[in-house]
Amino acid sequence: MNRTYLPGILAMAAIVVASNILVQILLGDWLTWGAFTYPFAFLVTDVMNRVYGPGPARKVVIAGFVVGVICSLIGTQIQGEFGPLVTFRVALASGSAFLLAQLVDVFVFNAVRGGRWWRAPLVSTLVGSSLDTAIFFSVAFAAAFTFLEPGNDVSWANEAVPLLGMGPLLPLWVSLGVADWLVKLTLALLALIPFRVVVRKLTARPA
Repeated sequence: MNRTYLPGILAMAAIVVASNILVQILLGDWLTWGAFTYPFAFLVTDVMNRVYGPGPARKVVIAGFVVGVICSLIGTQIQGEFGPLVTFRVALASGSAFLLAQLVDVFVFNAVRGGRWWRAPLVSTLVGSSLDTAIFFSVAFAAAFTFLEPGNDVSWANEAVPLLGMGPLLPLWVSLGVADWLVKLTLALLALIPFRVVVRKLTARPA
């Protein structure tokens, strides 16, 4: 692995590890603290893509995926109040969502990388974040995927509640997913600032 890419790999690994830890800490009814760290994985991917190209960006994604798998394996061995901190469904949802969403992010970034500097990181992050949210919350909690782990009781996540406490009645996991998605969208906009700064610093020219 080219040492030039090492900072990107380390940054991605740090985000993945921090998110796996912070996702265990609840913040209100709909979120965990991990919701505020995980989206920066897209920032790392986009910086790598802009500065070094899609190949190195994919290598950083794969490195993050491997770190995520290791975190999930460790989590399955730690017992919480209601069983393992990480169930098979959550591990599968987390790994598949990360890998697919990040690779799609790289693809979309390249497809729209021309034009204004902000277009590629914003569009690719919005698409990748939306895909990530849809895959993770449905695979991890939706009743339709119970067959993946029949022994894992996710009835709590399928209890009908008002969407975000004020909308139509929908399964709880939908509210969890929407809240997470809204945080991702907000951070996608805010991350444009560090994206611009880091890219200009690494390239010494406009992004």
